[in-house]
Amino acid sequence: MNPPASKVAVFLHSGDYDRVHQGLAIAASAVASGRRVEVYLFWWALERFLQGRLDAPDFHPPREDVADRFETRRIPTLRELLEHLAESGLCSIQGCTGSLGALGAEQSTEGAPIDGWVGWSAILQRTAGVVDRFYL
Repeated sequence: MNPPASKVAVFLHSGDYDRVHQGLAIAASAVASGRRVEVYLFWWALERFLQGRLDAPDFHPPREDVADRFETRRIPTLRELLEHLAESGLCSIQGCTGSLGALGAEQSTEGAPIDGWVGWSAILQRTAGVVDRFYL
């Protein structure tokens, strides 16, 4: 009998497309292997989700060569990765209430692809003992 797979925690702070993509790709790899994942959104990553900027790669500084490669190689967008994560039933996307307040974006939460809202006390409890943590 195999022991249950450990949980993975992904902390997304940066809103840069490449960092958010990397974090969601890590989460997708984990759920593909049957592991539970919790993704926590802070500051600029949270802002990207609230603004719905999940479809077209927007690199800064601009990298048309990389953006073109994303399209020609059919690399999934942030939205497609999120859909995969939701369909798996193994991933939860959580927004930080402190970051939400700091951004002044409380009115922007409707329709955002976020499963719940948590503060640091809950985050610390939920991730206690989690060995696989990724900070981007």
